[in-house]
Amino acid sequence: MVEKAKPKQKIAVVFMCAGMSSRFGGKIKQFEQVGPKGETLMEVSMQQAIRAGFNEIIFVVGEKTESAFKDKFKARYMNTPVFYAKQELNHEERDRPWGTVDALVSAKVVITSPFVVCNGDDLYGEKSFKTMYEFLSKSTDEAECATMGYELGNVLSEQGGVNRAKYLLDSKKNVSGILEIFDIKESNMQENDLTKKTLVSMNMFGLKKKTLEFLEKRLIEFKEKNKGDRRAECYLPTELGALAKNKKITLKLLHTKDKWLGITNPGDEVEVRKKLARK
Repeated sequence: MVEKAKPKQKIAVVFMCAGMSSRFGGKIKQFEQVGPKGETLMEVSMQQAIRAGFNEIIFVVGEKTESAFKDKFKARYMNTPVFYAKQELNHEERDRPWGTVDALVSAKVVITSPFVVCNGDDLYGEKSFKTMYEFLSKSTDEAECATMGYELGNVLSEQGGVNRAKYLLDSKKNVSGILEIFDIKESNMQENDLTKKTLVSMNMFGLKKKTLEFLEKRLIEFKEKNKGDRRAECYLPTELGALAKNKKITLKLLHTKDKWLGITNPGDEVEVRKKLARK
């Protein structure tokens, strides 16, 4: 009797796509056509993830992006199931959503497996997705998570300053904290104690469902602490760094040589298009 092959382990990729970019004229950056065959930025990123092994796609959308994403991708893409979660915004109390932790926690109901979470307007590289997939497929400890470290020199924008998060490491070379640094340019790297080889976060994290429970608790505390503040945001790198520091999770630092491509400032899409064409 021939044994049936075991079903492939389910591992999801969660794309955060709730916001519209004020710097980018209020357009949906993920729909900019950058691929050699006219593929959108979002499609290029999804294809990288699917080729790396991820077999479920989850979009965290907002009130201004929900209908556009559902119209474009519906329930499947390249034979891969697609799910949606909505990050809500109470306009009476807030000028903007509560940040990336709030975005991820919004997807808690539809996340049923280990997953990688990342920005929807960045291209992380197929090797980076593959490295993260291999980690998630082998790791069985619910407290063991990972983050992808990019060399700062590979993730700067040619069009203006960018926000990046620097890793703090413990004696075992695991992440003990993550420090958010704003408006980084080549001209101010030295004053921020940075070099082109410094490993930074690009918001690419391999997480387990248990981590969502910890993040939800921290989000509730953050909202209570910042009650009445219409603009305070709870950042995912900061909160994961705090969980690692407090020994709630172990945050492994993975390393990639992939170059980051993304759309942060107007004009970035032209450079992305050129670089993808050269590949």
